[in-house]
Amino acid sequence: MSQIKSLYAATAISALSATGAFAETTVTIATVNNGDMIRMQGLASEFEAQHPDIKLEWVTLEENVLRQRVTQDVAAKGGQFDVMTIGTYEVPIWGQQGWLVSLNDMSDEWDADDLLPAIRDGLTVDGELYAAPFYGESSMVMYRKDLMEKAGLEMPEAPTWEFIQEAAAAMTDKENEIYGICLRGKAGWGENMAFLTAMANSFGARWFDENWQPELNGPEWTEAVNFYMDLMQNYGPPGASTNGFNENLSLFQQGKCGMWIDATVAASFVTNPDDSTVADQVGFALAPDNGLGPRGNWLWAWSLAVPAGSDATEEAKSFIEWATSKEYTAMVAEKEGWANVPPGTRTSLYENAEYQEAAPFAEMTLSSINAADPKNPSVKPVPYTGVQFVAIPEFAGIATQVGQEISAALAGQQTVEEALEKAQALTLDEIEAAGY
Repeated sequence: MSQIKSLYAATAISALSATGAFAETTVTIATVNNGDMIRMQGLASEFEAQHPDIKLEWVTLEENVLRQRVTQDVAAKGGQFDVMTIGTYEVPIWGQQGWLVSLNDMSDEWDADDLLPAIRDGLTVDGELYAAPFYGESSMVMYRKDLMEKAGLEMPEAPTWEFIQEAAAAMTDKENEIYGICLRGKAGWGENMAFLTAMANSFGARWFDENWQPELNGPEWTEAVNFYMDLMQNYGPPGASTNGFNENLSLFQQGKCGMWIDATVAASFVTNPDDSTVADQVGFALAPDNGLGPRGNWLWAWSLAVPAGSDATEEAKSFIEWATSKEYTAMVAEKEGWANVPPGTRTSLYENAEYQEAAPFAEMTLSSINAADPKNPSVKPVPYTGVQFVAIPEFAGIATQVGQEISAALAGQQTVEEALEKAQALTLDEIEAAGY
């Protein structure tokens, strides 16, 4: 369907161009095919009405295809796109490479100081803001209040991993297909390793020491992964090594999970009575910690950036300013309702009483985002930026391989120690080959 729409749009563009109906400057926007971005595209006529000298052209792609297309273009400074939708993983890498245009000169009205510090810092390199956040998220505990009460326990606002283990044991009822905890087990840098990296931070683990030596077979990673295995094997659902975000969401909505630790964006899904059988029984808490400082939660934002190869830099900035402004949020609220505004980017949104009322999970989402520190994700110092990832180009490939080893251990094909020794070896090979 999206291909048909794109073809129709391209045909319409050609027809309008032939009649001279287009404005002088065309801004080409590469974006991801999800609900918030589709809504932005639908509302973009408002921007064009305010800027009759700018015409917007959209390239809307599935996430994996988007990453591939924009990475190829930005590295070559090909100029195919004027605005790119990219994630918190890419921004510091590309900003450091000089592949993105600084957004430090956005207008005073845009109010950069209103951006949530945790989100803004993840998009900043050496004092330069290289992308404007469209929406942001962290991760948190979602749990069944009825099962917690039945177990005779009360979820703290800021639980420890020890409490999570105790609650998982108390809530598990395998005969009735109720599992105390559901966590990501599917291999992938953005699946099990996003969760495990954030979790490992709270155990004091880090991917690399200050000299870029990997530490995956060290005591902190070993403790974290063994704890994860204990939770999953004793209190998790069967076949967990193939469960990612979507599979666990389905299990939770069916009432089969006592607790689920995952993206804050899922809160609206598990509390929607049209989709969730336990919508009225869901509570929220911060991701767990071990009393060492960091909590086991991540940080992510989908953001808009201008590639250095663009020949419409100022026009692209104008669009980004519009799409990430407080005025855009207000427009979405007026047309779609406060529950549908892009979350997780601005302080002012979380001070808005209407939003707080429409989104009962808003406060916990904000607290989770604020608990993450991309520049200091672990207990010890690190040479990299990123909470659930390491902001280097090689990380996606390395972490996907590591995720496969840990997923194999979860499936019973090897021990945790064997998985981490293999992970250490492959990471060392890749990082040395890259010259770190």
